[in-house]
Amino acid sequence: MSITRVTQGSTVAAAQRNLQSAMHRLASAQDKASSLKEISRPSDNPAAIAEALQIRAAQRAADQHGRNVDNAQGWLSTADTALSTATNLLHQVRDLVLTGASQGALPQSSRDALALQLENLQAELLRTANASYLGRSVFAGTSDAGAAFTAEGSFTGVPDAAVHRRVGENSTVRVDADGEAAFGSGATSVFALVASLAEDLRAGELVGPRLAEVDQRLGSILAAQASIGATHATVLKAADALADQRVNLEAARSGLEDADLATVALELQTQELAYRAALAASAKVIQPSLMDYLR
Repeated sequence: MSITRVTQGSTVAAAQRNLQSAMHRLASAQDKASSLKEISRPSDNPAAIAEALQIRAAQRAADQHGRNVDNAQGWLSTADTALSTATNLLHQVRDLVLTGASQGALPQSSRDALALQLENLQAELLRTANASYLGRSVFAGTSDAGAAFTAEGSFTGVPDAAVHRRVGENSTVRVDADGEAAFGSGATSVFALVASLAEDLRAGELVGPRLAEVDQRLGSILAAQASIGATHATVLKAADALADQRVNLEAARSGLEDADLATVALELQTQELAYRAALAASAKVIQPSLMDYLR
Protein backbone atom coordinates (compact mmCIF):
# COMPACT_ATOMS: atom_id res chain seq x y z
CA MET A 1 0.00 0.00 0.00
CA SER A 2 1.51 3.28 -1.11
CA ILE A 3 1.16 6.48 0.86
CA THR A 4 0.83 9.75 -1.04
CA ARG A 5 3.17 12.36 0.27
CA VAL A 6 1.46 15.66 1.03
CA THR A 7 3.80 18.59 1.29
CA GLN A 8 3.21 21.90 2.93
CA GLY A 9 3.32 23.58 -0.46
CA SER A 10 0.57 21.39 -1.93
CA THR A 11 -1.56 21.93 1.16
CA VAL A 12 -1.18 25.68 0.86
CA ALA A 13 -1.95 25.60 -2.87
CA ALA A 14 -5.10 23.52 -2.29
CA ALA A 15 -6.22 25.91 0.45
CA GLN A 16 -5.69 28.87 -1.85
CA ARG A 17 -7.67 27.20 -4.64
CA ASN A 18 -10.53 26.46 -2.28
CA LEU A 19 -10.45 30.01 -0.98
CA GLN A 20 -10.52 31.47 -4.51
CA SER A 21 -13.41 29.17 -5.43
CA ALA A 22 -15.36 30.31 -2.37
CA MET A 23 -14.65 33.93 -3.20
CA HIS A 24 -15.89 33.42 -6.77
CA ARG A 25 -19.12 31.81 -5.59
CA LEU A 26 -19.66 34.59 -3.07
CA ALA A 27 -19.04 37.28 -5.71
CA SER A 28 -21.50 35.55 -8.06
CA ALA A 29 -24.13 35.43 -5.31
CA GLN A 30 -23.55 39.11 -4.53
CA ASP A 31 -23.95 40.06 -8.21
CA LYS A 32 -27.19 38.11 -8.40
CA ALA A 33 -28.48 39.73 -5.21
CA SER A 34 -27.68 43.25 -6.43
CA SER A 35 -29.13 42.81 -9.94
CA LEU A 36 -31.86 40.26 -9.12
CA LYS A 37 -31.01 38.67 -12.46
CA GLU A 38 -30.48 34.96 -12.89
CA ILE A 39 -28.34 35.55 -15.97
CA SER A 40 -25.91 38.45 -16.15
CA ARG A 41 -23.79 37.29 -19.08
CA PRO A 42 -24.27 34.79 -21.94
CA SER A 43 -21.72 32.39 -20.49
CA ASP A 44 -23.86 31.93 -17.37
CA ASN A 45 -26.41 29.83 -19.29
CA PRO A 46 -26.15 29.87 -23.12
CA ALA A 47 -29.30 27.80 -23.62
CA ALA A 48 -31.38 30.07 -21.38
CA ILE A 49 -29.96 33.16 -23.09
CA ALA A 50 -30.99 31.82 -26.52
CA GLU A 51 -34.50 31.09 -25.25
CA ALA A 52 -34.73 34.50 -23.58
CA LEU A 53 -33.73 36.22 -26.82
CA GLN A 54 -36.51 34.38 -28.66
CA ILE A 55 -39.00 35.44 -26.00
CA ARG A 56 -37.89 39.07 -26.20
CA ALA A 57 -38.29 38.98 -29.99
CA ALA A 58 -41.82 37.64 -29.50
CA GLN A 59 -42.48 40.44 -26.99
CA ARG A 60 -41.35 43.08 -29.48
CA ALA A 61 -43.64 41.56 -32.11
CA ALA A 62 -46.54 41.56 -29.63
CA ASP A 63 -45.86 45.21 -28.81
CA GLN A 64 -45.97 46.09 -32.52
CA HIS A 65 -49.19 44.16 -32.96
CA GLY A 66 -50.58 46.08 -29.99
CA ARG A 67 -49.75 49.38 -31.68
CA ASN A 68 -51.39 48.08 -34.85
CA VAL A 69 -54.51 47.19 -32.86
CA ASP A 70 -54.67 50.71 -31.43
CA ASN A 71 -54.30 52.18 -34.90
CA ALA A 72 -56.91 49.80 -36.32
CA GLN A 73 -59.37 50.75 -33.59
CA GLY A 74 -58.85 54.42 -34.45
CA TRP A 75 -59.60 53.80 -38.13
CA LEU A 76 -62.61 51.59 -37.44
CA SER A 77 -64.09 53.88 -34.78
CA THR A 78 -63.80 56.86 -37.11
CA ALA A 79 -65.43 54.97 -39.99
CA ASP A 80 -68.18 53.58 -37.74
CA THR A 81 -68.97 57.03 -36.35
CA ALA A 82 -69.09 58.52 -39.85
CA LEU A 83 -71.38 55.78 -41.15
CA SER A 84 -73.67 56.14 -38.13
CA THR A 85 -73.88 59.87 -38.80
CA ALA A 86 -74.58 59.22 -42.49
CA THR A 87 -77.35 56.77 -41.54
CA ASN A 88 -78.99 59.36 -39.31
CA LEU A 89 -78.71 62.00 -42.02
CA LEU A 90 -80.32 59.70 -44.59
CA HIS A 91 -83.17 58.96 -42.21
CA GLN A 92 -83.74 62.72 -42.03
CA VAL A 93 -83.64 62.87 -45.82
CA ARG A 94 -86.23 60.10 -45.97
CA ASP A 95 -88.50 61.93 -43.51
CA LEU A 96 -88.28 65.12 -45.60
CA VAL A 97 -89.08 63.19 -48.78
CA LEU A 98 -92.12 61.67 -47.09
CA THR A 99 -93.22 65.14 -46.05
CA GLY A 100 -92.69 66.49 -49.55
CA ALA A 101 -94.59 63.59 -51.11
CA SER A 102 -97.86 65.27 -50.11
CA GLN A 103 -97.78 67.53 -53.17
CA GLY A 104 -101.32 68.87 -52.92
CA ALA A 105 -101.16 69.59 -49.17
CA LEU A 106 -97.99 71.70 -49.25
CA PRO A 107 -97.59 75.18 -50.68
CA GLN A 108 -94.54 75.87 -52.80
CA SER A 109 -92.94 77.88 -49.99
CA SER A 110 -92.99 74.80 -47.77
CA ARG A 111 -91.53 72.68 -50.57
CA ASP A 112 -88.76 75.25 -51.01
CA ALA A 113 -88.05 75.06 -47.28
CA LEU A 114 -87.82 71.26 -47.52
CA ALA A 115 -85.46 71.61 -50.49
CA LEU A 116 -83.22 73.94 -48.46
CA GLN A 117 -83.08 71.38 -45.63
CA LEU A 118 -82.16 68.66 -48.12
CA GLU A 119 -79.32 70.78 -49.46
CA ASN A 120 -78.01 71.28 -45.93
CA LEU A 121 -78.21 67.55 -45.32
CA GLN A 122 -76.35 66.92 -48.56
CA ALA A 123 -73.51 69.18 -47.38
CA GLU A 124 -73.44 67.31 -44.05
CA LEU A 125 -73.33 63.98 -45.87
CA LEU A 126 -70.37 65.15 -47.95
CA ARG A 127 -68.48 66.27 -44.85
CA THR A 128 -69.24 62.95 -43.17
CA ALA A 129 -68.07 60.95 -46.18
CA ASN A 130 -64.77 62.85 -46.07
CA ALA A 131 -64.03 61.81 -42.47
CA SER A 132 -60.35 61.17 -41.81
CA TYR A 133 -58.11 59.60 -39.19
CA LEU A 134 -54.59 60.94 -38.64
CA GLY A 135 -54.83 62.94 -41.85
CA ARG A 136 -56.00 60.03 -44.04
CA SER A 137 -59.50 59.47 -45.35
CA VAL A 138 -61.16 56.34 -43.96
CA PHE A 139 -63.20 55.91 -47.16
CA ALA A 140 -60.54 56.43 -49.85
CA GLY A 141 -58.48 53.25 -49.52
CA THR A 142 -54.74 53.76 -49.93
CA SER A 143 -55.21 57.11 -51.65
CA ASP A 144 -53.30 60.03 -50.15
CA ALA A 145 -56.00 62.47 -51.28
CA GLY A 146 -57.19 64.78 -48.55
CA ALA A 147 -60.84 63.88 -49.19
CA ALA A 148 -62.57 60.78 -50.50
CA PHE A 149 -65.16 62.79 -52.46
CA THR A 150 -65.03 66.03 -54.38
CA ALA A 151 -67.61 68.77 -53.97
CA GLU A 152 -69.47 67.24 -56.94
CA GLY A 153 -69.58 63.83 -55.21
CA SER A 154 -66.97 62.10 -57.36
CA PHE A 155 -64.93 59.39 -55.62
CA THR A 156 -61.20 60.20 -55.48
CA GLY A 157 -60.01 57.03 -53.74
CA VAL A 158 -58.20 54.04 -55.19
CA PRO A 159 -60.65 51.24 -56.13
CA ASP A 160 -59.95 47.83 -54.55
CA ALA A 161 -57.00 49.24 -52.58
CA ALA A 162 -57.84 48.53 -48.95
CA VAL A 163 -55.88 49.59 -45.86
CA HIS A 164 -54.84 46.60 -43.72
CA ARG A 165 -53.28 46.21 -40.29
CA ARG A 166 -51.60 43.10 -38.91
CA VAL A 167 -53.08 42.54 -35.44
CA GLY A 168 -51.55 39.14 -34.76
CA GLU A 169 -48.89 36.75 -35.99
CA ASN A 170 -51.32 35.29 -38.55
CA SER A 171 -54.14 37.85 -38.46
CA THR A 172 -54.63 40.82 -40.78
CA VAL A 173 -57.77 42.99 -40.93
CA ARG A 174 -59.08 45.69 -43.21
CA VAL A 175 -59.48 48.95 -41.29
CA ASP A 176 -61.03 51.25 -43.91
CA ALA A 177 -64.41 51.19 -45.68
CA ASP A 178 -65.14 51.23 -49.40
CA GLY A 179 -66.45 54.76 -49.83
CA GLU A 180 -67.64 54.19 -53.38
CA ALA A 181 -69.69 51.15 -52.36
CA ALA A 182 -71.21 52.99 -49.41
CA PHE A 183 -71.89 56.44 -50.88
CA GLY A 184 -71.66 55.90 -54.63
CA SER A 185 -69.81 58.21 -56.99
CA GLY A 186 -70.73 61.06 -59.29
CA ALA A 187 -74.26 60.95 -60.71
CA THR A 188 -75.06 57.71 -58.85
CA SER A 189 -73.87 58.97 -55.46
CA VAL A 190 -76.02 59.71 -52.45
CA PHE A 191 -74.99 63.36 -52.77
CA ALA A 192 -76.37 63.59 -56.30
CA LEU A 193 -79.53 61.82 -55.13
CA VAL A 194 -80.21 64.31 -52.34
CA ALA A 195 -79.43 67.26 -54.63
CA SER A 196 -81.82 65.86 -57.25
CA LEU A 197 -84.56 65.48 -54.64
CA ALA A 198 -84.12 69.13 -53.64
CA GLU A 199 -84.42 70.19 -57.29
CA ASP A 200 -87.58 68.11 -57.73
CA LEU A 201 -89.17 69.74 -54.69
CA ARG A 202 -88.43 73.21 -56.02
CA ALA A 203 -89.76 72.23 -59.44
CA GLY A 204 -92.99 70.86 -57.95
CA GLU A 205 -92.20 67.30 -59.08
CA LEU A 206 -93.36 64.16 -57.29
CA VAL A 207 -90.69 62.87 -54.90
CA GLY A 208 -92.65 60.04 -53.25
CA PRO A 209 -91.74 57.43 -55.89
CA ARG A 210 -88.05 58.12 -55.26
CA LEU A 211 -88.15 56.78 -51.70
CA ALA A 212 -86.89 53.47 -53.07
CA GLU A 213 -83.69 55.20 -54.22
CA VAL A 214 -83.16 56.62 -50.73
CA ASP A 215 -83.76 53.20 -49.18
CA GLN A 216 -81.31 51.59 -51.59
CA ARG A 217 -78.55 54.02 -50.70
CA LEU A 218 -79.39 53.67 -47.00
CA GLY A 219 -78.98 49.91 -47.36
CA SER A 220 -75.52 50.39 -48.89
CA ILE A 221 -74.40 52.51 -45.95
CA LEU A 222 -75.82 50.05 -43.43
CA ALA A 223 -74.01 47.19 -45.18
CA ALA A 224 -70.72 49.08 -44.94
CA GLN A 225 -71.36 49.77 -41.27
CA ALA A 226 -72.12 46.10 -40.59
CA SER A 227 -68.80 45.14 -42.19
CA ILE A 228 -66.96 47.69 -40.06
CA GLY A 229 -68.69 46.37 -36.95
CA ALA A 230 -67.67 42.79 -37.69
CA THR A 231 -64.07 43.85 -38.26
CA HIS A 232 -64.08 45.88 -35.05
CA ALA A 233 -65.21 42.79 -33.13
CA THR A 234 -62.30 40.85 -34.64
CA VAL A 235 -59.86 43.56 -33.58
CA LEU A 236 -61.22 43.56 -30.02
CA LYS A 237 -60.71 39.80 -29.83
CA ALA A 238 -57.17 40.27 -31.13
CA ALA A 239 -56.55 42.87 -28.42
CA ASP A 240 -57.67 40.41 -25.73
CA ALA A 241 -55.48 37.67 -27.21
CA LEU A 242 -52.49 40.03 -27.27
CA ALA A 243 -53.04 40.95 -23.62
CA ASP A 244 -52.93 37.25 -22.66
CA GLN A 245 -49.91 36.67 -24.87
CA ARG A 246 -48.01 39.54 -23.26
CA VAL A 247 -48.69 38.15 -19.79
CA ASN A 248 -47.49 34.67 -20.79
CA LEU A 249 -44.38 36.00 -22.52
CA GLU A 250 -43.44 38.18 -19.56
CA ALA A 251 -43.90 35.24 -17.19
CA ALA A 252 -41.66 33.09 -19.41
CA ARG A 253 -39.02 35.82 -19.64
CA SER A 254 -39.08 36.43 -15.91
CA GLY A 255 -38.73 32.72 -15.21
CA LEU A 256 -35.54 32.65 -17.27
CA GLU A 257 -33.93 35.98 -16.39
CA ASP A 258 -35.21 37.16 -13.03
CA ALA A 259 -33.93 35.72 -9.78
CA ASP A 260 -36.17 34.73 -6.88
CA LEU A 261 -35.49 37.10 -3.98
CA ALA A 262 -35.85 34.47 -1.23
CA THR A 263 -33.63 31.99 -3.08
CA VAL A 264 -30.98 34.64 -3.75
CA ALA A 265 -30.96 35.77 -0.10
CA LEU A 266 -30.53 32.19 1.10
CA GLU A 267 -27.77 31.52 -1.44
CA LEU A 268 -25.93 34.70 -0.45
CA GLN A 269 -26.03 33.77 3.21
CA THR A 270 -24.82 30.25 2.40
CA GLN A 271 -21.90 31.50 0.33
CA GLU A 272 -20.90 34.01 3.01
CA LEU A 273 -20.77 31.21 5.59
CA ALA A 274 -18.82 29.02 3.17
CA TYR A 275 -16.32 31.80 2.52
CA ARG A 276 -15.82 32.43 6.22
CA ALA A 277 -15.27 28.73 6.77
CA ALA A 278 -12.74 28.67 3.93
CA LEU A 279 -10.93 31.64 5.47
CA ALA A 280 -10.77 29.95 8.85
CA ALA A 281 -9.49 26.71 7.34
CA SER A 282 -6.89 28.52 5.24
CA ALA A 283 -5.70 30.47 8.27
CA LYS A 284 -4.95 27.18 10.04
CA VAL A 285 -3.27 25.61 7.03
CA ILE A 286 -1.19 28.60 5.95
CA GLN A 287 0.76 29.32 9.15
CA PRO A 288 3.34 32.12 8.99
CA SER A 289 6.93 30.96 9.50
CA LEU A 290 10.19 32.68 10.33
CA MET A 291 11.05 32.74 6.63
CA ASP A 292 7.86 34.78 5.93
CA TYR A 293 9.15 37.49 8.25
CA LEU A 294 12.68 37.32 6.84
CA ARG A 295 11.35 37.91 3.34
